[in-house]
Amino acid sequence: MSTHNRQLRVGMVGYAFMGAAHSQAWRTVNRVYDLPARVRMSTICGRDPGKVADAADRLGWDSWTTDWRALVTSDEIDVVDICTPGDSHAEIALAALAAGKHVICEKPLANTVAEAREMAAAAATARTTGVRSMCGFNYRRVPAVTLMRQLVEAGRLGVIRHVRAAYLQDWIVDPQFPLVWRLQKDKAGSGALGDIGAHIIDLTQYVTGQRIGGVSAITETFVKQRPLPAGSSGLAAQVDGHGSVDGHGSVDGHGPATGPVTVDDAAVFVARLDGGALATYEASRFATGRKNALRVEINGSLGSVVFDLERLNELEFHDATLPAGEQGFTRILVTEPEHPYLSAWWPPGHIIGYEHSFTHQMRDFVEAVATGADPTPSFEEALQVQLVLDAVTRSAERSSSWTEVASTPAPVPA
Repeated sequence: MSTHNRQLRVGMVGYAFMGAAHSQAWRTVNRVYDLPARVRMSTICGRDPGKVADAADRLGWDSWTTDWRALVTSDEIDVVDICTPGDSHAEIALAALAAGKHVICEKPLANTVAEAREMAAAAATARTTGVRSMCGFNYRRVPAVTLMRQLVEAGRLGVIRHVRAAYLQDWIVDPQFPLVWRLQKDKAGSGALGDIGAHIIDLTQYVTGQRIGGVSAITETFVKQRPLPAGSSGLAAQVDGHGSVDGHGSVDGHGPATGPVTVDDAAVFVARLDGGALATYEASRFATGRKNALRVEINGSLGSVVFDLERLNELEFHDATLPAGEQGFTRILVTEPEHPYLSAWWPPGHIIGYEHSFTHQMRDFVEAVATGADPTPSFEEALQVQLVLDAVTRSAERSSSWTEVASTPAPVPA
């Protein structure tokens, strides 16, 4: 049998926001890219039989189950895709790796450093037997971001001096928005810091090739009590047309039941990268009017580059080596066939969108698994992001004191 006829049978745990995004990518990846293996969307798993059955039909999965343990040990599954809240990442990933399944796990890798260390160690051990694993930081796979990294690697920016990163949303500005799982520390691990701050930590380290060595941070929870939801999931809570809670509970008929918000609503920190650059980071879900505003700017001795997720197909590039009269930020439309990932898509100028980053992620993962290579970001890289999140949390708890980021163990060779 040729390698192109090899099948990778995928089992996915979770079917909400990320489950839908991953499903779209699994459906699409072999239709767009010529890969050494073909994906089969075998089984999707969720707790509610009715909802997971509907998701299987709607998202294109062959079958469904409510038993993730049976899924990860099944002889009919080669890859386990984890799209659940963070409190279950470690248990599912460890079981899947122990069962010899390749694993892709959504970010952040875990809810705690201890869990992330255990997962990274298990992934390193599994790698010695040919089992591969990856953490799903999808923004790495936006073509403009990959091009941004290539410009830095080629020395076009010179010595990196400043990094500015912000990821701003506003979906919980209304104090009547319900207490969904993303606002509960035991399920989500942290708030804006881990949910969206993790993305800009990974993205800036990926683009610059430098790691964050230390931080000084402040975090805040602006709304400390919220109504308990009748039924909600992450970003898709039940709300009426005016953005207020629809059908939340009550306490003895005296008004809505509420519960404490146990995560941060916003996090701001300064950092020093190990290559000497200074950096600022801002993650907030209280930036009124900002829906999904991720922006990164890198300043170097020879130039600067800027990426804005709301202009996903563009980069701004300033080349300071040009004569002064010719300098200025240039808009690069990242849609050419020679740009990363784009040779398989549309003619130049025909833009792509958010969902394509997941298709590119699955392309890289399938290619790595099928060829016996190590996909990135590895669990070890994701652990390093977790250590930064932990340092930010500890700094904020200690009145913004300077806090070093703990080191990660050396990976076990394959």
